[in-house]
Amino acid sequence: MQQIYEGWQITLLTLAVVWIVLMFLSFGIPGLLYLVLKNASKRPWRLKIDRGYSPSVSIIVPTYNEASVIKHKIENLAKLEYPKELKQIIVVDSNSTDGTIDSVEAFAMQHQDMSIETLVQSERKGKTAALNYALKSCRGDVIIVSDADCFWPSDILRRTLPYLADTQISAVSGPKILLNPDQSWVTRTEDSYLKSVNLMKLGESKIDSTLLFEGGFSAYKRNVLHSFDPYNTGSDDCGTIIHVTERGSRAIMVPDAEFFTTFPITYKGKINIKARRTTQLARVFATYLKLLLLNRIKSSRGVVLRNIFMYLLNPLIFLMFLIATGYLLLSIPYIVLVLFVFLIPKIGSLIFEIVQSNLLLFLGFLALIGNRRIVFWSKPEDRAHLTEKMLLERALI
Repeated sequence: MQQIYEGWQITLLTLAVVWIVLMFLSFGIPGLLYLVLKNASKRPWRLKIDRGYSPSVSIIVPTYNEASVIKHKIENLAKLEYPKELKQIIVVDSNSTDGTIDSVEAFAMQHQDMSIETLVQSERKGKTAALNYALKSCRGDVIIVSDADCFWPSDILRRTLPYLADTQISAVSGPKILLNPDQSWVTRTEDSYLKSVNLMKLGESKIDSTLLFEGGFSAYKRNVLHSFDPYNTGSDDCGTIIHVTERGSRAIMVPDAEFFTTFPITYKGKINIKARRTTQLARVFATYLKLLLLNRIKSSRGVVLRNIFMYLLNPLIFLMFLIATGYLLLSIPYIVLVLFVFLIPKIGSLIFEIVQSNLLLFLGFLALIGNRRIVFWSKPEDRAHLTEKMLLERALI
């Protein structure tokens, strides 16, 4: 009996040590990375920012059945404070059936002083294909992409393009700001999440580069943009940055490039968006890993390694942590009581977000291993929550 008891103690001790190690890997390392990047975000920019830099720009807006928002989008672009002769707007439509392109052409007829061009694909092939189709018609020295449901402050080009004057910088993106942050508990948690993510991307940018770009505002120097998502990751923004990193250039996120959009107010709507994004990111960072092993990433290796850990390895470690936690709780049941009485009420929402994010990333990893693209989501519900009042309050239209 004594031997059995001692053996049980050793097993429990081993399990506790494993649990502590996995907890540190799952939470400790990401936490330390957050603190490092938070501190880096406060540094000054070490760039040659030329406020007089005014390149010609081509703005691409990809659409598919966006009749509910496209009029506001074009109105928003019409407010841009930038010389008309340096600005080209291309709306590329993937064969919409709701009159999206009719709305654009009607607006263009009424505002013939604006350079608004429309391109229509004969069939829907996806956003990346639409962007590459439009790229052939771009005349600008800088190519900018913006989704139909994302809106810019009128001075965004004046404030952000000067960062591209630095020869190190080939691409610039901005932080996403929610127009409906207080509409539900879902939007409140997403708003908090975005603030943390934006801060980390800023820290990465101050140190070197960020690999996480947004479709709401992404600007690329034309001489480095041969095609969108050349490695076919399914991500037109983050997938495009792979080539920028591979050629040794920098991609940065700047607070001056903030753009506004809405977010789903239901948990189902949130999961639909998150599942798609995490599946894309798994493919993006698997591509980085492959290029790193082939020694084709010459710069930004540190940020590439950090993101490979966060988006590919950490979800696997976190799953092992959950399994170890389950065994530990079964072995020492009173830990459950401690968790619920002292821990859950204080940081329950944070734990929930961490568990959700890692499980979705693990799902993306499984899809990557199985060479499958998960497409169980439907068109995002966020468009339905956009109102004219929201845009007017922010002077976006």
